[in-house]
Amino acid sequence: MRFEFADLQLFLRIAEAASITHGASRANMALASASARVRKMEELAGVELLERGRRGVCLTPAGRALAHHARLVVGQLEHMKGELSEFAGGLKGHVRLQANTAALSEFLPEALGSFLLGNPRVDVDVEERSSYAIVRSVAEGFVEVGIAADIVEFGDLEVFPFAVDRLVAVLPRRHPLAGRRSLSFRDLLEQDFVGLSAANALQQHLGQHAIQAGKPLRLRVRLSSFDAVCRMVGSGIGVAVVPQTAARRCGTSAALRTVRLTDSWSVRRLHVCVRRVSELRPPARQLVDHFRRYPGGDA
Repeated sequence: MRFEFADLQLFLRIAEAASITHGASRANMALASASARVRKMEELAGVELLERGRRGVCLTPAGRALAHHARLVVGQLEHMKGELSEFAGGLKGHVRLQANTAALSEFLPEALGSFLLGNPRVDVDVEERSSYAIVRSVAEGFVEVGIAADIVEFGDLEVFPFAVDRLVAVLPRRHPLAGRRSLSFRDLLEQDFVGLSAANALQQHLGQHAIQAGKPLRLRVRLSSFDAVCRMVGSGIGVAVVPQTAARRCGTSAALRTVRLTDSWSVRRLHVCVRRVSELRPPARQLVDHFRRYPGGDA
């Protein structure tokens, strides 16, 4: 039984995504090629590794065993590369990082950018995921480092403060609610909203709170960035909820008003999470140490 290293990496991507399609995409591989590789692995193993369903795949007992050993093999090779990189300037280290929407768009450009400038031999693969998915991925060993909000339970993971993410409402300047000093999220639910894509982690978070309040969001339009959302709000299309850092960045616009949200969940503390710092490869440990020194967010 002989599996190629690329096959093991692909299988881990599929296991993490619970989908051959999404796993192939994360591995930068065509779906047909990924499916063929999985079938070849099952032929070599003599047993099914995946249970295929209409909504994706899940691991069989044999698949869970393979995923466990694949993580060990991939992790050990990355450890080897990390240690050798300390002796050979030509070798590069690699770190997989998952972050939620606010961390990725508002804090990582500065924090990660300064790390990459200071560590030219380290590459970082960054994915945007929800805080819940990030904690699961770190706990199960799919990624080494995560940045998630404290809306989730971190369990046995080691966590370190990273930044404070405050969500605020942005409204058109002439909106009837724009003169308020504070609002609850429920106060906004009768309004038309400008939002982000359906797959966006923050948008899903807001949608869940709207459903819990019994008033699903009335979305007029979905856009790809906070800056685009703020510009659309400024044009009078609707209201939005965005990180305070994004609202400040767009605050020079006379067409916008920013209003504080009173909901307790609107203030989220972002944390770096890992399984064990002592078990991290040198490049991942360097990244975590850098994040622990990052003075992000407001107290």
